[in-house]
Amino acid sequence: MGCFWSAARIKAAETSLQSSVDGESKRVQSKRLSLKSEGEILESSNLKCFTYNDLRDATKNFRPDSLLGEGGFGCVYKGWIDEHTFAPARPGAGKLVAVKRLNQEGFQGHKEWLTEITYLGQFQHPNLVKLIGYCLEDEHHLLVYEFMPRGSLENHLFKRSSYTEPLSWNLRMKIALGAAKGLAFLHSPNTKVIYRDFKPSNILLDSVCEVTV
Repeated sequence: MGCFWSAARIKAAETSLQSSVDGESKRVQSKRLSLKSEGEILESSNLKCFTYNDLRDATKNFRPDSLLGEGGFGCVYKGWIDEHTFAPARPGAGKLVAVKRLNQEGFQGHKEWLTEITYLGQFQHPNLVKLIGYCLEDEHHLLVYEFMPRGSLENHLFKRSSYTEPLSWNLRMKIALGAAKGLAFLHSPNTKVIYRDFKPSNILLDSVCEVTV
C-alpha cells in the first residue's frame, strides 16, 4: 500500500511538473506574440519615433519648471521641437509640445503607453488630442502630444488662481459639447473604443477653448 501511494504521488508530481512546463511554454509563446503585436502596432502607427536624448533636450532634461502635471502613470513636461524636423529646439523657437514620461515601474504603465499609441496613432478627430510621436528606448516610455495652452478643465474649475477668470456659462456649454463629441467619436461603431478615464483633468483646452479628450 505504501508503494502504491508513493507511486501515485510520483505520478501526480510528474503530471504537475508537466503542466507547469506546458504553462510556462504557453506564457513564453504569449509573450512572443505580445512583442510581435507591439512591433506591428508601432510600425503601423504613422507616428514619429523620438530618441530619449531628443526628448530630454526638448524638455531641458525634464527640469521641474517644465512640469505641466502628473498623474498615476507618470509626469507631463513642456518641450520644444522643430516644426519640420522634430529635432529639439530652444524655447520659443519651435513647436511647443507636451511630453508624457511614464513611470518605469510596473507593467500597467507600459500597457497604458501602448494603448494610447494603438488608438491615438490611428484615429483623428477635431476633439481628440493629437499624438505626435513616442519613444521606446531601454526602460524609457514616452509620448509626445500637441500642446494645449489653456490646460485641463480641472484647472479652470477647481484650481483657479485669483488671476484666472471663471468660465462663462456659454463657454461651459461649448466645452461640454466638444467633450461629448470627442467621447461620441470614441464610442462610435467604427472606432469601438471604451474611454474609461473621462474626467475634467483629461479634458484639454486650446487657446480658444476648443476641446480635446
